[in-house]
Amino acid sequence: MRQGSTGDIWEKGARAGYAVSGALHIMLGFLIARIAFGSGEEASSSQALSEIGSTTLGAVILWIAVVAFAALGLWQLADGLRSRDSAKDRVKSLGKAGVYLVLAFTAASIAMGSSGGGGDSQAQGIVATILGWPGGQFIVGAIGIGVLGAGLFHIVKGARKKFMEDLRAVPPRSGKTVRALGATGYIAKGVALGVVGGLFTYAAVTADPDDAEGLDGAVKSLLDLPGGPVIVVIVGIGFAAYGLYSFVRARYARM
Repeated sequence: MRQGSTGDIWEKGARAGYAVSGALHIMLGFLIARIAFGSGEEASSSQALSEIGSTTLGAVILWIAVVAFAALGLWQLADGLRSRDSAKDRVKSLGKAGVYLVLAFTAASIAMGSSGGGGDSQAQGIVATILGWPGGQFIVGAIGIGVLGAGLFHIVKGARKKFMEDLRAVPPRSGKTVRALGATGYIAKGVALGVVGGLFTYAAVTADPDDAEGLDGAVKSLLDLPGGPVIVVIVGIGFAAYGLYSFVRARYARM
């Protein structure tokens, strides 16, 4: 990756982005766990950001999140464009850049008074638009398979603890805890992404945008499984664990 000095303002902004991502995932974990107990609320990044911004202090935090996510997105964009790593790593950096820049836009929209919209309705609206294009079913199917692949990537990365390669030397006394948080978080996030990818792929097969759902729909699909409430609570805990790992990454990430 591109190297930055300790005093590099972009590096500091990028690290702040990891910290904000941590707070967002902890909030998502809380929202997901609440669904298991019949709260009827959404579990989406826009909903989590809306909850963060529901107070005066939260609104200030949202603007900090805008700057932090934008800095992290631009950092990943620069890394993808300038890096001498493999094409696969560059594409991965560019994908992450897109995610963080979308989060920055979402946080800014909510901070300026926009509701942000529901995660599932947004997903279904996007899918409905794409299905209207020539070859739309294939595009939606490709998106679904891509998200499924991302879910599998997260699960494998968590199970093999490959995420530790993203960190500089972690204090030995904290290593075991960091590995446990990262493994739990990556696997839980991978499961959720896998379900989202499966729903998008199914929507491509049926050509029905209502079958495409975001994180909220994925969690509710898990809730319908035998032992669903327990599974959903575990996923919620996993997202919170990923959030705590993100705080560690903010401090020790290889930049």
